[in-house]
Parts: sequence; C-alpha cells; structure tokens
Amino acid sequence: MQLKNNMAMREKVHSLRFNQDHGEGCFMCCMDSGVRIYNVEPLAEKAHLCESLVGSVSHGEMLHRTNLLAMVGGGAVPKYADNTVLIYDDCTSRLVLEFTFSAPVLAVRLRKDRLVVVCRRQIHVFSFPHSPRRLFTCETRDNPLGLCEVSPLPSADRHILCFPAHKLGAVQLVDLLTTESTVSQAPLTVQAHKSELACLSVNREGTLLATASHKGTLIRVFDTARRVLLAELRRGSDPATLYCINFSGDSEFICCSSDKGTIHIFALKDTQLNRRSTFSRIGFLGGYMESQWALANFTVPPECACVCAFGANSTVYAICVDGTFHKYVFKAAGCCNRESFDVYLDLVTDEEF
Repeated sequence: MQLKNNMAMREKVHSLRFNQDHGEGCFMCCMDSGVRIYNVEPLAEKAHLCESLVGSVSHGEMLHRTNLLAMVGGGAVPKYADNTVLIYDDCTSRLVLEFTFSAPVLAVRLRKDRLVVVCRRQIHVFSFPHSPRRLFTCETRDNPLGLCEVSPLPSADRHILCFPAHKLGAVQLVDLLTTESTVSQAPLTVQAHKSELACLSVNREGTLLATASHKGTLIRVFDTARRVLLAELRRGSDPATLYCINFSGDSEFICCSSDKGTIHIFALKDTQLNRRSTFSRIGFLGGYMESQWALANFTVPPECACVCAFGANSTVYAICVDGTFHKYVFKAAGCCNRESFDVYLDLVTDEEF
C-alpha cells in the first residue's frame, strides 16, 4: 500500500484500536473522514464507512470479527453528538442501536455479552447485544483519558472490568458476573501507583492487570484475584507518555508503546528472559538497578501515537497514526527481526491521539 500524499488534513486520525483478538484479528481506525477496518494478517482494508454515512468519528470498538461496531462522533465534521454511542451493523449497512448520555463519551468497550461506555466520571455497563439495558453505573475518579478495560472472553476464568478508582493511582476492579443493577458490591481496588494512571490492560482470561502511571517509567502487573503485585517492569529511566499496553494471547509476554518511538517486549512467565542491570547484584544501589528491562524492543516513528499487539508465532504488530504499519518477530534471546518494509496505510496525519 502506498501513502497518499495528496490526502487532505481532514484525514486526521483520532484513535486506533485492535479488536479483542489483537494481532490475530483486525483493527479499527477512527478519523475525520469516517472509519476504516483493516485485517492484520494479511494486512488489507476490509471496510470503509465514509464521512457522508457516519461523519467524523473520535472513538470506536469492534466486537471481535463480527458485524457489530460501536462508534462515537467527534472531530472536524461530526454527524452525531459526542455523548452518543452508535452501534452499526455491517451486514445490513445501517445503525441499529443508539445510547445517549449526559456527558461526552471518551471510550467504548465491547464483549459478546456487555457494552461498556466510559464518560469522564462514570462507567456505564449494559447487557448487549440482545435486549440491551443498563445494568449498573460506577462513579470514577476524574478520567479524562477514558481509561477502562474489560476481559474480552465470556468463557474466561474471570470477568473483570477495571478503571481508575477514586484514590490517586488506584484501579477499581468489578466482577461482571456478580454485579447486577439491584446488587451492591464492595469495591475491590489495587493501589498500583502513587501518581495518575496513564494506561491499563487486562489479559484475555481476566486474571492479570497491567498498569502504568503518567511518568511512564514502570509497568506493574497484578493478580486480579489476590490483588498482589506479580512483576515490575521498567520501560526506561526518563518519563514518557504510554499509548498502549497489551498481553500476548497466552499471557507469557507483554508489550507497550510510548512517545519515545520504541516498542518494548517483556517476559511474564519466564522473567529470567528480561534484561537486568550488570549492577543488579549490588543491593545498596536500590530498586532501579534491580529492575527488569525489556527482553527485546524495536523502533517506530518517535513522538507519533502508536498501538501494539501480539500475533501468532512471537509476532508483534505496531500501527502508528502517521499511517505506518510495523511487523516484527522477537526471539527469547532478545533480538527482533523486521518482517515488513515501507508498508503504509491509506491515511495521513501529523496529529497524536
């Protein structure tokens, strides 16, 4: 695919998001010119909802590889309000559901049995897609980034919804199986950081939670059942803005992207694979020297918002808002081999999301 240099700036990208199958599935690109859906392997555009149909779109979510898409209007030429979630059925090529809220919607998360809508101070959970109704609403800390993740598989061990708790740096966990509109539940929280949260991720089984703060130097991984710290992984020594954290399908690895232009890959199952400082055995030097560093990494355009995810056979994909697509295969020894060259998506932007 070749970059279209003559495309207007109305192609601004507002968000990029993989579906729940991550690198083995698709990703959704929300832009001023509408929505585009791409297959990851092989890389190919699968659908394009143009501006005349849906207007400019700021946030979106695919439901696995099904015909249902969730969208929120926003950007330069919105056709729908930013406080409304629209459900689009690609089989019938029409909007089939609409949910309106009292505040702008900052994120949407889908499961095969739930719709989760994120506003700045509230999380709304609905049954979905059949006979949709509001199940409950959670009050949150001020959440301008719309942070919220949910374990994607109804057959998973745990059905976890996580979002910023009221306390600074804490994450609230909600069990979707036991919470109904008429049942109250004591809040379960994980004190993850001492500063504001910047990124959250949950593995497919709902058993692991990964967090990062606005400092962007550390990623912490917790057991969601026991709410205990399992691993502390160091992205770097200087502050950074983290865009994305994702677990591999088997939860043996985790990857992250930041504005430093580097995708970091860490081992979770065999943490001995992660690099450590040569001074790590000198205890008086403190936690910094004892940190676990990425076992492998590769570079993408710096200061360009980017999402990353694992595919099959130790593959990691990264998609950036400048339209570049990156595919690497990593080895336990720490090397990354590039598998794609000069691949561009059909978008142009100099903006970050």
